Amino acid sequence: MTVAEIPGVTLRRRLRRFRYLLRRHVPIFVGAAILLLLSAASLLAPWLVGDPITFNPIDRLQSPNSDHWFGTDQYGRSVFNRTVYGGRVSLVVGLSVAALSTVIGLFIGLVSGYVRGIDMVVMRVMDGLLAIPHILLAIALVSLTHASIQNVIIAVTVAEVPRVVRLVRGVVLTIREQPYVDAAVTVGSRTPKIILRHILPNTIAPLMVQATFICAAAIIIESALSFLGAGTPPEIPSWGSTIAEGRSYFQLAPWIIFFPGTCLALLILSINLVGDGLRDMLDPRIARSL
Repeated sequence: MTVAEIPGVTLRRRLRRFRYLLRRHVPIFVGAAILLLLSAASLLAPWLVGDPITFNPIDRLQSPNSDHWFGTDQYGRSVFNRTVYGGRVSLVVGLSVAALSTVIGLFIGLVSGYVRGIDMVVMRVMDGLLAIPHILLAIALVSLTHASIQNVIIAVTVAEVPRVVRLVRGVVLTIREQPYVDAAVTVGSRTPKIILRHILPNTIAPLMVQATFICAAAIIIESALSFLGAGTPPEIPSWGSTIAEGRSYFQLAPWIIFFPGTCLALLILSINLVGDGLRDMLDPRIARSL
């Protein structure tokens, strides 16, 4: 057994490595801590809080107290319960849109960037989608169907895919001109092998960063759709619908808006911190300057 394999030495090296990363990448750890806290509370909502839907008129518009930590709304429902449950909708939409748009945009971007014959057609379609504001495109798509989480995910994904396509295409246009790609073509490597082996790995780092920003944007769009009444159904608690319901009572009961809005801002902030930290960690030019 070598010195490096001794359990105590290995543990100390890992702790030193962790402290080193913590000092160099504070934002990513702060953002991850906030994100994990909000995610855990939302995922464990059925076991942590009570019913967020049932009306209780006798308790309507109570200020925050020991029984209702965030107060109650105009129907006597606990704002704390609705805030915790509302995080589930935002996380599901954000993560689903980030995953779907990344996978779809990655495929289209790889093909469009490497196969010159279809590049112009594909990018003109993407430019047309980008010309429409994301929130308006999502509202239009949701309006064609009924309000549901699935339709919101589909609508926001369609709006976010062009951003991924443009990012991946830009990386592919740069990588395909490299000498090692020309060498692979010269020796007769097939196009799918070249894309998977030489081009795809170079898109992973920027895609990870882009996925975090797409997740944050999807959560904001979902909240805006719910605020406008075009998002999730009324029986499903969400931060956007809770804020919309409380706007008429803002002067009388500002806590109905304040707590869901604060949680929404913290969630977006944590995701952006993680995205910024990943960018600093994965970009070698920035990493060398830290």
